[in-house]
Amino acid sequence: MQEMKFFIDTHDHRSNTFPAGITKEQFQEFFSQYEKASREDGVVVLRAHVGRADGRAYCFNMAPTADHVRLAHEHAGLPFDSITEVATATPGDLSFTPKP
Repeated sequence: MQEMKFFIDTHDHRSNTFPAGITKEQFQEFFSQYEKASREDGVVVLRAHVGRADGRAYCFNMAPTADHVRLAHEHAGLPFDSITEVATATPGDLSFTPKP
């Protein structure tokens, strides 16, 4: 199995990467297409944070590379603003990190 990393991708209606005025049902269909493309491209969709009223979305994924996430978006016909590799930083992550 390939090593997986965390990525966040962003979408915003102001840059035409998120549909303005999308309904909950439309978003569910759109997101379902992205999940299907992601599975086919080796991306694990962990969650999406959606502000439909503000026309923004942030997707949290695991994938071997940012290119895998980009391809999943392309195959789903879903534009994005950015894809950023991230590390988790919860209180638990910070508490169990060995100190130098």
